[in-house]
Amino acid sequence: MINITDTQKIGVGFAAFGVTFIFLGVLLFFDKGLLAIGNRTFRFFFQRHKWKGSGAFFGGILIVLFGWPLIGMCIEVYGFVVLFSGFFPVAVNFLRRMPVIGQILNLPFISGFVDRFSGDSKMNV
Repeated sequence: MINITDTQKIGVGFAAFGVTFIFLGVLLFFDKGLLAIGNRTFRFFFQRHKWKGSGAFFGGILIVLFGWPLIGMCIEVYGFVVLFSGFFPVAVNFLRRMPVIGQILNLPFISGFVDRFSGDSKMNV
């Protein structure tokens, strides 16, 4: 009997998840919806100005697969921040309009930190 660790079980689950979607793509005869999602994802990751973030994100995944999970996850987080940094001001603006979270984000100390983190100057709410 083969002993499988929890980490290996998670890896097998993720691999099965990926294979399932590939199988669904083939089964649905390359359904236009699935192809459109794949094309948009490809375009998002491989735009010229996002190469640095994409390289860090996918490089982090490789480093995790080579057995250095902590370093790989740190590199992936860096890649994620670089890839989605244009989205952070939009997300902060949305969160500031929510009832409870908006009040918390508009507190003086937190507001200054969030404004610096999102790259925005003082936002009008």
